[in-house]
Amino acid sequence: MSELPHHILIADDHEENRYVLSRILCSSGYRCTEVATGTDALRTALSRPDLIILDVRLPDMSGFDVCQKLKNDPRTASIPVLQISASFVSVEDRVRALDAGADGYLTHPIDRTMLAATVRSLLRLRDAEQRAHKAADQWASTFDGLAEGLAILDENNRLVRWNAAFEAMFGSAFRPEVGKDVGGFLAGLAGLETLQGGDAARSDLEFTVDGRNMQMSIGAIASDEDKDERIVILSDITDRRLAEYAVRTAEKLAATGKLANAIAHEINNPLEALTNLIFLARNSSDMSFVQDLLERANQELDRISRITKQTLSFHRDTQNPVPVDLAKLLAEVIALYERPSSAKHVRLVIDTRPLPPILGYAGQLSQVFANLVRNAMEAAPSDSDVVVRVRPVHRCGRAEARITVHNWGKGIPRAVQQKMFDPFFTTKELKGSGLGLWVSKSLVAKHRGTIRFRTSERSGTTFAVFLPLSDGTPPSVTPRRAQHELLNA
Repeated sequence: MSELPHHILIADDHEENRYVLSRILCSSGYRCTEVATGTDALRTALSRPDLIILDVRLPDMSGFDVCQKLKNDPRTASIPVLQISASFVSVEDRVRALDAGADGYLTHPIDRTMLAATVRSLLRLRDAEQRAHKAADQWASTFDGLAEGLAILDENNRLVRWNAAFEAMFGSAFRPEVGKDVGGFLAGLAGLETLQGGDAARSDLEFTVDGRNMQMSIGAIASDEDKDERIVILSDITDRRLAEYAVRTAEKLAATGKLANAIAHEINNPLEALTNLIFLARNSSDMSFVQDLLERANQELDRISRITKQTLSFHRDTQNPVPVDLAKLLAEVIALYERPSSAKHVRLVIDTRPLPPILGYAGQLSQVFANLVRNAMEAAPSDSDVVVRVRPVHRCGRAEARITVHNWGKGIPRAVQQKMFDPFFTTKELKGSGLGLWVSKSLVAKHRGTIRFRTSERSGTTFAVFLPLSDGTPPSVTPRRAQHELLNA
């Protein structure tokens, strides 16, 4: 479907002038409407022609006045006006016309090619302006319609523009106004002295507003102009954090379920021994023998208590990050898997070196290492070792603890390696949730650490976890108290 021809309004009190102009323009493919007075020109202009050719000398009012009225009316202000005249030909007349809002000025006698070229130029300008206005309207609609809060700041952190979501996120706590300093307010929410960011790379911060988890990204705006403007993007990530917490909890419950059978056996053995010791003590009159039986019963109770504490430590977590002794934590994790590993004829070996504590959440780290030890135990062949080593290392300019878990299995196929940390990917069919390594990687990352692996058919598979040794900087893992508050909300 071809586009409609441009519509041109010709306003001239001389019929022969209108006829000539109309013939020239119609032969060039334009559609023309003719009027003879300024009043008719103003009325017809409301139909929004693409261009108005306006004679200066009209019977009812000056063409200068008509042009000024057109430019002062929002409905017609964007229509280009080409003024023509046979009597007003001085430089002062041209200046007066342009000051009144005219976009061009021609004097009689008008050259045919000059008229056509001027009309094409003004129409190109109008089309470009319309495209620019359309793009600006689309951008404004997108900007205002996004669910994320957006704000544009100048070099002094003063507001230039913002959308409705940005204003709604803070309620009465902050009322945005053009030119208002928002840097101090946002920096206070994020726990910073000043609002940073805005370089080539975006900086991401997280904070809480009215019980909701918010993520703030700050980035520079690329512009040809010499302006240091930045864009602030605020996202409500409460639901995402709750979903991540639910997934981690589900994985922890799945891991606990796998331990349930082993724990039941671990507790059942000392309970049976305790029952036998009590029976012997009841049927013995030798107090020395009874005392020995009671001492052995007390040892079995200590064993039950130790198993219970290890199990509870897997579930419980501190409300705030605390110094964690990795050697002790790993020993407790390995103790939980001693019986199932023995049933598979796999030996669990731990080799640690002295190192300072790390700052973190013991329960979440237990979940990470329990998952790695369980996977290694299940992959290890019979009559082999699963070796857990802890070493201090210096990497990437900081002191870290390196924890490796190695098994002598047949290695991980190349096709599987790329999906190892993907959610819901599992090679255990119905026996696996597909969340273990994904959750582990997330927890390690939020402790400011990394996790990686290497594997081969000859030497087995080694998973390595790198965690920063304590420097006073807390991990970015959300404390459990805050998670419960979010769930209650």
